[in-house]
Amino acid sequence: MQKIKVNLGKNSYNILICSDELNKLGPCLKRLNIGNDAVIVTNVKIKKLFGNKLKKQLVSSGFNVKFETIHDGEKAKSEKECMRLLNNISKIDTLRRLFIIALGGGVTGDLAGFTASVYKRGIPYVHVPTTLLSQVDSAIGGKTAIDLSAGKNLVGAFYQPKLVFSDSSFLKSLPEKEIISGLAEAIKYGIIKSPHLFSFIEKNYKKILKYDKKCLQRIIYECSFIKARIVEKDEMDNKNIRVVLNLGHTIGHAIEAAVSYHKVYNHGQAVALGILSSVYIARKMNLLTEKSSHRIANVIKNVGLPVKLKNVNLKNILLAQSHDKKFIHGRNRFVLPLKIGKVIVKESVPEHIVKDAIKGLYESKKR
Repeated sequence: MQKIKVNLGKNSYNILICSDELNKLGPCLKRLNIGNDAVIVTNVKIKKLFGNKLKKQLVSSGFNVKFETIHDGEKAKSEKECMRLLNNISKIDTLRRLFIIALGGGVTGDLAGFTASVYKRGIPYVHVPTTLLSQVDSAIGGKTAIDLSAGKNLVGAFYQPKLVFSDSSFLKSLPEKEIISGLAEAIKYGIIKSPHLFSFIEKNYKKILKYDKKCLQRIIYECSFIKARIVEKDEMDNKNIRVVLNLGHTIGHAIEAAVSYHKVYNHGQAVALGILSSVYIARKMNLLTEKSSHRIANVIKNVGLPVKLKNVNLKNILLAQSHDKKFIHGRNRFVLPLKIGKVIVKESVPEHIVKDAIKGLYESKKR
């Protein structure tokens, strides 16, 4: 088992990375002393796959366990679903030492974490991420949120978990599409901070897509380490440091909102298209070499992520992008690559360049 500590003073916690070691979660939770009553928030599919095993392990460690099932997919992150979850938890909570376990991917983690942050002004929660995307990214850093019709993650809070328990054996249950989706975030980390990670994905993507345990654990560890170090420097995302984690997300989130979070594009696919838009903007502003832009486009294509946009209305994307919470005082803000391993934050990118970058995603010609 590998351990990465996220050093945030009183909000510090560990990320544990392992494989087939779910039996160690109960003892880890006991040492945290966060309560005796666990509410596991998960969806029906994940509960069926892992719920009984997790419950058995926790009960054997002395915990009382209840499940709260939520919808699958982004629609779970609605005001209605959040209020339903809060009301159900209140019925369970009768002067108990309650804590939440988020068992699932990024959607489950966002909703469960936000619920934990507002119930009784904050109760402990733990992430047990079951997707590659959540293990490399969304389970770490304490960003919790639900969506509004105007945009993604518009209602949220910074609320750190007490533990992130990333067991790569969960990934065996995922369809290849979900591994590919997670690789979009891993590629992002390579672009913003680690040319070595980027090269590793370039050279080993075939093994990764075959669920090679060593490759997956290396990716999970390196991405987790990078994010932990960034979050330590800018926990509340107000020092212009953590913003680099938004590479590809400005337009990526707009694509997701434009299709009302339906499964036309999942989060990883939307982020990949957002990264390509950022590459286009960087090239137009003479910030990125043609060689680097081709490497980024090629690795996105090779792992199976989309490089072209279909069946999404351009006006809807532009409208959603105008609601993006990363706007500062009415000015847009983009994370742009300077080279693989280094990015820059640019405000007030000319609107015609942004529009051309999105329009370019529809084109079949080589960009």
